[in-house]
Amino acid sequence: MYPRIRDLREDRDYKQRELAEYLNCSQQVYSNYELGERDIPTDILIKLSNLYNVSTDYILGLTKNSKRNK
Repeated sequence: MYPRIRDLREDRDYKQRELAEYLNCSQQVYSNYELGERDIPTDILIKLSNLYNVSTDYILGLTKNSKRNK
């Protein structure tokens, strides 16, 4: 899951600082999410899912299909 949120961020050319601002956390906290040093809270997971328009299952690594079910 942790490399996946980094890949999603990099694919869209976001900086960690930008994501941290969007998520209302520090850049260090966001970095810890990407490194797997801190678990991602559910509300943050949902915000990332909405931002990237992917399912939470995709972010969590439970599916390879990034598309959301309608």
